[in-house]
Amino acid sequence: MIEFVIAVFFLLITPGPGVLTTAGIGAAFGFRAGFAFVAGLCLGGFITMMMVIAGLGAVVLAVPSLRVVLLIASVGYLIYLAFRIASAGTKIGFSPAKSPLGFTNGLLLQFINPKAYVVATTLFSGFAFMPSAPAWEITTKLLLFNAVWLPVHFIWLGFGTTLGALNLSNGVQRVINMAMAASMLIVVGVALLSLR
Repeated sequence: MIEFVIAVFFLLITPGPGVLTTAGIGAAFGFRAGFAFVAGLCLGGFITMMMVIAGLGAVVLAVPSLRVVLLIASVGYLIYLAFRIASAGTKIGFSPAKSPLGFTNGLLLQFINPKAYVVATTLFSGFAFMPSAPAWEITTKLLLFNAVWLPVHFIWLGFGTTLGALNLSNGVQRVINMAMAASMLIVVGVALLSLR
């Protein structure tokens, strides 16, 4: 069980579309503005986990044409988010957004977030610690996952808020935006490599 919690922590703390977007919202609009987005991410993440647990993720990925459509939608949306972050220029966050991404954006992001499916598949297909009671194992994993998931996302939201409040030079802000956008594009690259 300890190995499961450690795996959850490291899989979630690493940059992916959800945490990078959360940090960007915090930087651009503040901590409170990110609550609705994080709530959407949470519900979307729970639904994607349930899909993976139920085997629907495997069915979807088994149909090559559907997999390609989902991959194109995912890659397109992630590239769009990376562009929004990179084009913010000397202001950390999103540009030219007038309001933060909300609940619906967070919810929808999880359905096209390749990392969400990889994390769910890794965690729920491995780390068996109750082989004789699979329902209890799944329930325990869901509780432990969310006990780590929520603080990690609020840490990223706080990190983005702190960055947004600092009086950083224009050059430093531009570098941070480019690094966040590049991290998101790495996720895109990993998703594309998974097709091989």
